[in-house]
Amino acid sequence: MGFKYCKQNCFVAIIICCFIGSTQAQQNQEDSIKVKDLDSIHIISILKNITLQTLPAVNGTYLYAAKKTEVIKLQKLDVNLVDRNPRQIFGKVPGIFGYENDGSGNQTNISSRALDPHRSWEMNVRHNDAMVNSDLYGYPASHFNAPMESIERIEIVRGSGALQYGAQFGGMMNYITREGDSTRPVTFETRNAVGSFGLISTYNALGGTVGKLNYYAYANYRRSNGYRENSDYQYFAGHVHMNYAFSQKFRMRVEYSYMDYVNHVNGGLTDSQFAEDPRQSTRNRNYYSPTIHVPMIRFDYDVDPSLQINFISSAVLGSRNSVQFIAASTVNDTINTATGDYNPRQVDRDFYHSYSNELRARKNYRLWGMQHTLVGGVRYINNNLNRKQLGKGTTGTDYDLSLTDPAWGRDMYFKTQNISIFAENLFQITPELTATIGLRREQGETHMTGYIYNYDPEKIPVDIPHKFTLFGAGAQYQFKNNLTFFANFSQAYRPVIFSDIIPANSLIRIDPDLKDATGYTSELGVRGKAGNFLDFNLTLYNVRYNNRVGSVVITDNSGSYTYRTNTGNSRASGFELYAELQPIKWLTSYQKNYRLSIFTSTAWIHARYLSGSSVGGGVNKDITGNRVQVSPEWITKNGVTAGYKGFSTTFQFSYTGKAFADALNTVEPNPAGTVGLIPAYGVFDWNFSYHFRKYVSLNLSVNNLFDKHYFTERPWFFPGPGGLYPSDGRSVILSVGLSL
Repeated sequence: MGFKYCKQNCFVAIIICCFIGSTQAQQNQEDSIKVKDLDSIHIISILKNITLQTLPAVNGTYLYAAKKTEVIKLQKLDVNLVDRNPRQIFGKVPGIFGYENDGSGNQTNISSRALDPHRSWEMNVRHNDAMVNSDLYGYPASHFNAPMESIERIEIVRGSGALQYGAQFGGMMNYITREGDSTRPVTFETRNAVGSFGLISTYNALGGTVGKLNYYAYANYRRSNGYRENSDYQYFAGHVHMNYAFSQKFRMRVEYSYMDYVNHVNGGLTDSQFAEDPRQSTRNRNYYSPTIHVPMIRFDYDVDPSLQINFISSAVLGSRNSVQFIAASTVNDTINTATGDYNPRQVDRDFYHSYSNELRARKNYRLWGMQHTLVGGVRYINNNLNRKQLGKGTTGTDYDLSLTDPAWGRDMYFKTQNISIFAENLFQITPELTATIGLRREQGETHMTGYIYNYDPEKIPVDIPHKFTLFGAGAQYQFKNNLTFFANFSQAYRPVIFSDIIPANSLIRIDPDLKDATGYTSELGVRGKAGNFLDFNLTLYNVRYNNRVGSVVITDNSGSYTYRTNTGNSRASGFELYAELQPIKWLTSYQKNYRLSIFTSTAWIHARYLSGSSVGGGVNKDITGNRVQVSPEWITKNGVTAGYKGFSTTFQFSYTGKAFADALNTVEPNPAGTVGLIPAYGVFDWNFSYHFRKYVSLNLSVNNLFDKHYFTERPWFFPGPGGLYPSDGRSVILSVGLSL
């Protein structure tokens, strides 16, 4: 595997050498230009301030001017890190909606602006700038999830970042790992937690600096019996990275990340079962388990004060596995009286071989008496997704992926090669006013081959081209009183993915001319500070999403069948507001030991179908004007944090409005609980932390303080269309950390 990975990427290393060589000839001309690089100053401010921050206009080879950005600094917040509670971790980011279907924290399911939260697949998800979507063109779900104890901050760029990051409408989310201590050769940290439902977690890390080498490594193990019956899990993650500075100009980073877990999947409930007992289970033989490897190598070269080059080569390698008895929640998984045993389970497996190479550069130049910045890059992706489904598994009750029949019902290959080139320029028109303009070109093709049992291979689409030119522009005005106005527009697209074009049975046909989704994101916002006591950010947005994929019923001479095709267009618009007030700083100058902050993170989402149809009751129904499914109109999180010296406590209330599970906006649930209204819910959380100097920390989290019974989804995808999945009730987690 290692040789194959190096072979896939060696040509990009040659490109780096050529690029560097060509720029050296310009160095003498650039020496006369005096440039101040403020990136490090911006990063320091990010680490020191405890409130939600934004990314600097230019940071390394990335351009963030005139864009909606957020930075979450986890180590400064009172949040539940142990099991990745999304409503707390993303509590100060307005509009973030998350699925909460198992409480394990092993998977992050978030989105914004009426997009689908399933495994965050509407976002470009990165870990230390390396893309970790399992297959951006075949199955863009992000299965890899590092432990939150290892993350120093999370960077979020909304949909307007599509030019720099690629296709996704949801923008980019980047998890940045903590670094080793720069002042000591070795440090050790351990954080251990116990909690409700048999939760045990241990996180252990080593880091430090030896000469020119900085390193950090961790191992995390966590297990729990789970809130519901048959919801136990075991999770393990490991990571190591090394930064080596060959000189002040040339740096290398090598890292490897690993994650695997096994979740016991307890099955969906009907609405009546949920009302009776949300902790009950309808399945005891279902399991789900991904195993993901993420190797990465990175080079940073500061050619001169005005030119920086960055190259990242990474891969996502591994598998996603499940063994389940799949049926509606109204169908019991019981002993078959004819055989005296359970019925065989279904085995499904995905194998990912996703390679990404990205070369970026930033060039500062002077024109008309002002300094401007040009960023550009090229990305090459080579992915091979092998999907094996409908395997006949065992009749046992444990996690077992073995087959009793070697033939798979589906054995498909989804191979994509894609190259994209982008360039975006920041024009400094005046010291206060900047404008950006950029283009991105996507050029590639997906080739699907394979076998589907009892399906005519001539009806399987073979080639899917991806050819797009995307345009974006923005402007930003910075007042001297810490007030910034910004506006931007950016086109985006989302590729047709594997699950869109694989027919479930012989009665389903796929449109051979199925189109990728296209559209755009636009934003208008203001952010700033009032003195040192108020931070705020208000953004108006509009997201146009065309060519949504759905199903219609067609009747012709051969009879009636379901046809998968592009069925409609939608638009989401609204506002996102974040505001945080620190009254003690406002009312008094005595603020050394006492801290108090009050925040709100509120979003209104008006998402409607502009056109389209969907199947209901075996007939096509017009959905124009209907709300986009799984899209609450209101999401608000509000909290107060109080602190004294090393003590800190946060009380947070999260409210999510009602939503519909389907595009038909069905209100009354069906007997299986797969469609119907998803009621509004409000949840309270309380967190307490104590830090004794820098050596000892104590954290206490009470999630869902008043034991609210609610659910966030009626899933069509994993864990399967088997009913609604309740969220966790009240839980308590106590963790202790020690740093040496």
